[in-house]
Amino acid sequence: MARPKEFEREDALKQAVGIFSDHGYEGTSTEALLSAMGISRQSLYDTFGDKWRLYLECLQHYTAESIGEQIRALNSTSSPLKGLEAHLNQAVAAAVADPTPKCLGISAICEFGRSNPEVAAIGAMASRAITSALERRVAEAQAAREMPADLKCPEAANFIMATLTGIKVAARAGASVDNLRGIARMALRSLR
Repeated sequence: MARPKEFEREDALKQAVGIFSDHGYEGTSTEALLSAMGISRQSLYDTFGDKWRLYLECLQHYTAESIGEQIRALNSTSSPLKGLEAHLNQAVAAAVADPTPKCLGISAICEFGRSNPEVAAIGAMASRAITSALERRVAEAQAAREMPADLKCPEAANFIMATLTGIKVAARAGASVDNLRGIARMALRSLR
């Protein structure tokens, strides 16, 4: 008779996300994963497959949660411009809430770029979802006369995406909360 699992899958997955975010796929040893997750090697294989399958599951899980949080922030107010502001401010708040800020999505891009089709597919899906939501809010802001009518929605969405990435990387490099808020303010100012 098989022994029952003695760990919470979601908790173990969350711990693995943290380790992969800190060290990347290649920089994370199986031993470090097992220790952080509080599971045995056999439990890793039985539950998640292997290290690569665990990494992909972590990336998918992290990405889905991140997309949900970002879209909630974008839609948190009836004013489209205020929604974009909330989205940028949420990125700053998340960065300063963690004493060692990290992002598995940015880590995956830095480590793999577009070289791995499985990682690239997850990144492309996330980018499409967020870019689409940003474009919609920019168009709504234009219709509400909160942003200039001649602003190109795809360019504005890509600019905001680059700004969010910049905030995350700057936070990881040790930027102060004032610097991060300044980045968000400048981005909003450039869109008005």
